This record gives sequence, structure tokens and C-alpha cells, in this order.
Amino acid sequence: MTIKAVIFDMDGTLVQYDGPFQSSWDAIGYAAGLRAEWDHLMEYYFPKKDLYWEWLDANAQLLKGISVEKVLAKILPPPYTPGVRETIPKLKRKYRLGILTSGLDFIADYICRDLGMDFYLANGLMVRDGVFTGESKKRVYLWTKNQHLRELCQREGLDPREVCFVGDHLNDIPVMKSVGLAIAFAPKDPELIKAAHVYTDDFREIPELIANCSKAVSRSD
Repeated sequence: MTIKAVIFDMDGTLVQYDGPFQSSWDAIGYAAGLRAEWDHLMEYYFPKKDLYWEWLDANAQLLKGISVEKVLAKILPPPYTPGVRETIPKLKRKYRLGILTSGLDFIADYICRDLGMDFYLANGLMVRDGVFTGESKKRVYLWTKNQHLRELCQREGLDPREVCFVGDHLNDIPVMKSVGLAIAFAPKDPELIKAAHVYTDDFREIPELIANCSKAVSRSD
């Protein structure tokens, strides 16, 4: 089946913030001056896969009353992975481009507008009168991204077999097993290499990898 869309994980793939997971959640907490509290929550909640929504709420509560503008000014524009700015325009000529992330919609929306990508699905934080309310927007559960991939494909009129997914972390493995083509980018664990069709540490190689893998699949069909 022909690849029609490329969907990217965001944190650690399209962008690389400071922090243990190069994530937009780390970035916003650190920018708000909450690094110690943020890291404590990560250490407590990360091993507890069934408490991810509770973790989001705990992060959101720490931000309550803090100015959104002041925080976003420290984390936008995002620190793009080397090669992203050159590669996305090349991919856009051939494919629809999207983001599926348990990271923040502030960042995903910025990237889509900045790079001309087509769609995203991400978590978020409630804002009122210019400050964080202490509430979260729950859209993508960290450990069930494959379910959210199906939701996103249905919303965008795509068959998962028409999708190339690019991700870097263990929670991306279920997604990789659900799509037509899976690329592990700068994989954080050897298990991603096993789950993906191909892997690379150079973002600029992605267009060629998609083209070559698509040809190979076509020959096998």
C-alpha cells in the first residue's frame, strides 16, 4: 500500500528540549522554575503506567497561576532536531505530515504553523486570563499511542497502512507495529530497532528511507 502520510512523534524526534526525555513537558516545567518539583513527579509517576493522567494533572497543578506568555517565551521557538527544517519541506511535496504526541499542544501547534505541517494530536494545559488554570487537556495517553493513532487516522481519512510513523522511545513501539512503515529515529532503546522497519540517527535520511522502503514493499506485493 502506498505511503500517503508521515506522522512524527514530537519530543525527542522533531524537537529536543533539555531534560531526561527531551520533552515539551520538561521544558515547560523547567521554564516555570519548577525543575525540582517536576523531576520529583517524573521519578514517582513514570514507572506507574496506569497513572499517566494523574501525572498530567499533578504537573498542571504545579503551573496554576503562572503566566503563560512568560513561560512560552522561554521555550518557543522550539529547539528543532538538526535536519528538521531542511527535511520537512522535502517530505511535504509528497506526503501529508502530522504529529502524534503525548507532549504539549502549544509546541505541536507552533511546529505545524512554522513548518507547514498538516495536523496534530497532543495533550495540553488549560489557560484563562493569561495564566495556567491548573487543569490539563487529556488527549494522548503516553502508553497507548497506537489507539490514538487509529483515532487520528480516522479523523484525517487515512488508513494506518498508508502511514509512515517516526518515533524514538519505547512508548512508540505499539504505534510502529500499527502502521505501514515504521522508522526509529535516534532510538533510545534497542527494542525500537527491532520493532521498526528501519532506523537512522540522521533526520535528513528520512525521505530516502521512506522512498526505498516503499519500493521494497511494492516489489514484495
